[in-house]
Amino acid sequence: MTLIQCRECQKEISTEAKNCPHCGAPFPARKKWKGSGFEWKSKQTFYGYPLVHIAFGRDAQNRIRVAKGIIAIGQFGIGLVTFAQFGIGILFGFGQFILGLTGLGQFAITGLFGIGQFATGYIAIGQFALGYYVLAQAGYAKFLWSPGAEDPAAVEFFRQLLQNVKSFFHV
Repeated sequence: MTLIQCRECQKEISTEAKNCPHCGAPFPARKKWKGSGFEWKSKQTFYGYPLVHIAFGRDAQNRIRVAKGIIAIGQFGIGLVTFAQFGIGILFGFGQFILGLTGLGQFAITGLFGIGQFATGYIAIGQFALGYYVLAQAGYAKFLWSPGAEDPAAVEFFRQLLQNVKSFFHV
């Protein structure tokens, strides 16, 4: 193990250190470290937020980069429309874990419409779902359509929803 000085506090550290044990600087053996990953913001803004913000990785202080914009794209994101592994999509979110008004994700926790392995919402479709109208392998709802329960109101609601989607896309 080779020892050198930390670029921030000048104390002795290992060349293999991920953080300085004295001052906490990330990758202290490197002459410079501006972070990892990628970050880009559009020049167009709306109420101070970029129209599009894309962010992945960590910043120079080793903090996780969070995409925050009208359209937020990244591992972590917050926006009106969000595409993220973990995101808050105020109007819509797509990702692994999504919280918002509408969403599509492995876990879609929504107020209005959610689709996912686990989904919630007024209308929820998923392997396991909670909501008012639910189409699921297993779920809990006022009107439930699942292998174990075929509420006629739920069946009619989802058939009509499918017809509306088909006519919208002219299928």
